[in-house]
Parts: sequence; C-alpha cells; structure tokens
Amino acid sequence: MIWWIIGIIVLIALIFVLYYNRFVTLGNRVDNSLSQIDVQLKKRADLVPNLVITVKGYASHEKSIMKEVTDARKAFMSAKTFGGRVKAGAELQNALKSILAIAENYPQLKANENFLQLQQELAAIEDKIAYSRQYYNDSILSYNNLTKKFPGMLFASIYGKKEKKYLEIPSEQKTVPKVEF
Repeated sequence: MIWWIIGIIVLIALIFVLYYNRFVTLGNRVDNSLSQIDVQLKKRADLVPNLVITVKGYASHEKSIMKEVTDARKAFMSAKTFGGRVKAGAELQNALKSILAIAENYPQLKANENFLQLQQELAAIEDKIAYSRQYYNDSILSYNNLTKKFPGMLFASIYGKKEKKYLEIPSEQKTVPKVEF
C-alpha cells in the first residue's frame, strides 16, 4: 500500500514538473521569437545608411525624403521598448517606401548595381520580418492554448502564467494602398 502512495506522489510531482517545463519552454520560445523580430528590424535599420548614400548620389535634391529616412532610423535606434521599436520600425518602413519610389524617377539609379543589391537585401529582410512576426504569433498561440486548455489552465493559475498578447499590425498599416497606372 505504501508503494502505491509513493507512486501516486511521484506521478503527481512528475506532472507538476512536466507542466512547469512546458510553460518555461513555450515562454522561452515566445521570448526568442520576439528577439528575432528585433534582430530583423535592426538589420533593416543597419541597411538604411547604405541605401541613403546610394540614392543621394542620384537624387541630391530629394533632401526632405533623405532627412525623413534618417530621422526614422534615429527614432528606431533610440527606441527603448519593443513597442517603441515596432512603432519606429513602421515609420522607417514608410520612409523607405519613399526612397524606393524615388528610384522610379531615376532610371540610372534603378539600374545601379549597388542600389539593386540593397533593394534585394531590403526585400529579403522584409520577408524575414514578416516570417518572424508570424513565428512570434504562432508561439503565442501555443502558449495561450496551454494556458486555456484543461489541465494546463489549472497549472497556469498555480504558476501564475497569464495569456500573452499577439503582435498586431497598427491600423494605419492595414489600409489598402492606392495603385495608379
């Protein structure tokens, strides 16, 4: 009879350890995916000076756009919180669209090998940012499912684990772009 009681106590302890470890693993996955977004946003910000220098040579009279891009990059680099970096990253992305639009007016710039390479790198980074955001939200989904499903919700309340928020796109970025031919 004592072996049964010891076996049940060990089984209960094992279940508590397993659920604790699941919460730790999923929490770490969320933190990692959030840092991956940050890494990609930083890579995009690091690419901006090279892009600005290349474009300046062809479009020196477009100083207001260059200043806008430079200011957006400074805002991103000085943002202290992740939310601030996301907001500044969105502003930087909008400013970069202006630079890429300038290229349409300068055929020599569009054909410039350095500009084309930077444009391709920027497109690749944007894809990685989108993937990182998706991975982050997928990680949040796994974590939140564990906190809401039985018996995970019991262990979540015992360990003080709460539902986490998804990364959302600001409403101004959800608008449909205007396309003219």
